[in-house]
Amino acid sequence: MSRIRGTGNKATELRLLKVFRANGITGWRRGSKLPGKPDFVFPKLKLAVFVDGCFWHGCPKHGTRPKQNAKFWRDKITGNKARDRRVNRLLRKRGWTVVRIWEHELTRKNISRLHTKLNVLVS
Repeated sequence: MSRIRGTGNKATELRLLKVFRANGITGWRRGSKLPGKPDFVFPKLKLAVFVDGCFWHGCPKHGTRPKQNAKFWRDKITGNKARDRRVNRLLRKRGWTVVRIWEHELTRKNISRLHTKLNVLVS
């Protein structure tokens, strides 16, 4: 397991990409070298968008904790949340606006709320 390297949260990023395209939201870039490697960056607006998986980032609604190796997973998820807070602080110090979108916000049921959230930021 330790040798398996992740390649990002591609499925959730693609879902957000579809939302951007469907709503005519432009000006974003992927593959930024900013701290924390935001999933999408709007350079002109200095806006960094992260798509956080409910499991990996400890979503209060949908985050689960495996019973096997419980201490490892508790420490891992707690560490991820601490890193997210550090990255948010660092980017804000540099003048960036940081938006974190939960994986569950990309469902059809929540799409209108997400659309409103994004339009306020990029309008």
